[in-house]
Amino acid sequence: MTKTKTPSDQWLTLEAIADELGVPLGTVYNWRTKGTGPVGYTVGKHVRVRRSDLDAWLAQRRDGGAA
Repeated sequence: MTKTKTPSDQWLTLEAIADELGVPLGTVYNWRTKGTGPVGYTVGKHVRVRRSDLDAWLAQRRDGGAA
C-alpha cells in the first residue's frame, strides 16, 4: 500500500525553490547560510524543504501591502 502525498508533504529542492520564487539559487543558499531561509532537512548530501515549511516561511514575510 502506498501513501498518497498531499501538497504539504511535498519535498522541494533548493533549485525548485529558487525557480518558484524567481530568485538566483545563490540567494537561497545565502538564506540557509545566514539561517534566515525556510527550514531545511539534510538527507544524505541533499537538502530538501517541505512544502508546508516553505509556505509558512513565506507567510511570515508577507509585506501587508494593498492587494
